[in-house]
Amino acid sequence: MPVTPTEKIWMDGELVDWADATVHVLTHTMHYGSGVFEGIRAYPTASGVAVFRLRDHIERLFASAKVFLIEVPFSVDDLVSATRDLVRANGLGDGCYIRPLVYLGYGEMGLNPLPCPVNVSIAAWPWGTYLGDDGVTNGVSTKISSWRRHDPNAVPTAAKGTGMYVNSSLAKVEAIRAGYDEAILLSPDGNVSECTGENIFIVRKDRLITPPSSDSGALEGITQNSIETIARDLGLEVSYEQIIRTDLYTADEAFLTGTAAEVVPIRSVDDRQVGGGSPGPITKQLQQIYFATVRGEVDRYKDWLDHVE
Repeated sequence: MPVTPTEKIWMDGELVDWADATVHVLTHTMHYGSGVFEGIRAYPTASGVAVFRLRDHIERLFASAKVFLIEVPFSVDDLVSATRDLVRANGLGDGCYIRPLVYLGYGEMGLNPLPCPVNVSIAAWPWGTYLGDDGVTNGVSTKISSWRRHDPNAVPTAAKGTGMYVNSSLAKVEAIRAGYDEAILLSPDGNVSECTGENIFIVRKDRLITPPSSDSGALEGITQNSIETIARDLGLEVSYEQIIRTDLYTADEAFLTGTAAEVVPIRSVDDRQVGGGSPGPITKQLQQIYFATVRGEVDRYKDWLDHVE
């Protein structure tokens, strides 16, 4: 989706004009992909704009940096405050997408990243539905990608690393060119891992199943965790289990979760309808509660909202 410029981007402790938020062509991360990032959303609520699970996202950013041996030159509290300041400065009261990035900057070149300077930026802009309004309402078509998800002993799949998303981009392009909305990647051992930027759930006999992140090579999702919590509070059973592609074909329902995508039903996998080929009742219920939650309409989950005052 196109990015709509806003007024300011936060860079290393300062709010700078959007057009001035630039880096040198020899920025280390541009060449070697050794950076970490997050995707976060803010939503309008009756009490003003609120960032959904802001601290959880920033803490995951720091965890990713730790995996890559990157020392972030700010604290979690610093970046939480910076995010609020940025949303406020840009007047994004109707909600937005937020992209924190920790990257290795200009001054060193070569495969050893340790001497490189560490820079941090946060950008925010208005952003609509990642997989389209029709996908949210009616579900998306998916295919099993010919590209496998990373082996967690080849690259650290527990971290949200910038360069690792080449894998997702290859799968996404393959799916779109083949006429599908999204791709599902398998782990190196052939089990279902995740989509290009989303976790995946199936529903079978009123039970939710999602692949275990550490085994499948999937990133542990914050939206995934939110849906797990909501489902358990509804009295539904949720389990982390290995699933294979035919489990997707024969599931009663399936859906994907992610900050950008939010909660999106899966209509079909490899041209096979999932369930009746339309969003199932459990998917729709979870989706409805999730969208109400992020807009501050569910008292039980209001502690997930970080209000921008």
